[in-house]
Amino acid sequence: MVLSREEVRRFLGCVGSLKHRTILMVAYGAGLRVTEATHLKVTDIDSQRMMLRVNQGKGQKDRYVMLSTHLLEHLRDYWKRTRPQEWFFPGDVFGQPVTRDAVAAACQKARQRAGIAKPITPHSLRHAFATHLLESGTDLRTIQLLLGHRSLSTTSRYLKVATQTVCATRSPLDLLPPVPLPDERPAPTYF
Repeated sequence: MVLSREEVRRFLGCVGSLKHRTILMVAYGAGLRVTEATHLKVTDIDSQRMMLRVNQGKGQKDRYVMLSTHLLEHLRDYWKRTRPQEWFFPGDVFGQPVTRDAVAAACQKARQRAGIAKPITPHSLRHAFATHLLESGTDLRTIQLLLGHRSLSTTSRYLKVATQTVCATRSPLDLLPPVPLPDERPAPTYF
């Protein structure tokens, strides 16, 4: 079950901690895995090119992902308030990033506060990111690159999830003006 855009908005609004809300916004806004989001460094944010650098993502691969203006504003606000040094999201242990478990626990608290019955994990936001991009017309190859999938077949599973888009797509026939029904009477013989 994929979260709707409204459910994502409601969920993020119920995350109590600024740090956890920002991490989860990064997971949704850039499609990152939870570990990729928690391991962001201050130097990974490229506001000039509007990109986030993902260092050593799954498969030990580096990649760049988009940085939305809304997310950049939130990241800047978080930075001004907390002034992180090495890790953008420092954990309780000095010199270490926040843990996946801490983010997962914040996720569960926010889900309960939001009153959403669907299960929500940090990875659910990554799935919502991909599905919402697909529903808004982004091609599968671009989504593959953003997610860092090696194989297009891995990314293609989002096609199954986005069936509501297929069903909601208007037929080109619906865009034509009404076509009059043919006259069923036989044509006169004297023409």
